[in-house]
Amino acid sequence: MGLLDRLAPHLPYVRRYARALTGEQAAGDAYVRASLEALAAGEASLPPQLTPRVALYHVFHTIWGGTGAKLEPSEGSGESTDPAHRLMRIPPRSRQAFLLTALEGFNPGEAAQILDTSSTEIEHLIAAAQAEIDAELATDVLIIEDEPVIAADIEALVKELGHRVVDIAATRAEAVEAVARHQPGLVLADIQLADGSSGIDAVNDILGRFNVPVIFITAFPERLLTGERPEPTFLITKPFQPETVKAAIGQALFFHPGIGRAAA
Repeated sequence: MGLLDRLAPHLPYVRRYARALTGEQAAGDAYVRASLEALAAGEASLPPQLTPRVALYHVFHTIWGGTGAKLEPSEGSGESTDPAHRLMRIPPRSRQAFLLTALEGFNPGEAAQILDTSSTEIEHLIAAAQAEIDAELATDVLIIEDEPVIAADIEALVKELGHRVVDIAATRAEAVEAVARHQPGLVLADIQLADGSSGIDAVNDILGRFNVPVIFITAFPERLLTGERPEPTFLITKPFQPETVKAAIGQALFFHPGIGRAAA
């Protein structure tokens, strides 16, 4: 199998990554093209110990670093609510680690191979990016959860990230009443609720009125794996790890179209 055949399945994704990294598709494509030209000319090679996809991203970063490319925000990028431009306000190294894991789906070990660093350093960089995102995107949160102890745990996590919990609903009807009183910027929802009603139905009611990111936190994930779940959603299985919930909140807010800085 030739070089291009090996890399072809991964090219749309490295283009997506390059666009997010630079904030512009044309600029991102220029660096992807330079990487491929370097590979074709023998000026760069895919590390044999890495999978083709990881190796391609590694070469991209090697070529990128060799050009002296700037990753600082361009003038005028500060006010945009487009995720591609909001990303430019995150320090470059943290931006790379965050995108490789949150957008491209690499685990910390793979991201470390791509960036020639350690998994520990990747985790530190991701945490720094997460802090930037949380500070920028503080919003009002509706929690739909019928177990008081779990609801309290989720509320504490949300507040720790700097968000505001505007209501906690235990049933579908309570959730609908809550959004009628105050439009949330984020919904965290269980599926099986106190009166036998469904969190999925509650979320469908909300999404019918508002364009808002949703995270399901549930012990019944199979109920969302039917191809009929509301979109866009994130899914976290109970019992959950606090860091998993925190990361999902940051990603859901950051990548949701039209989300900008919430009013204080």
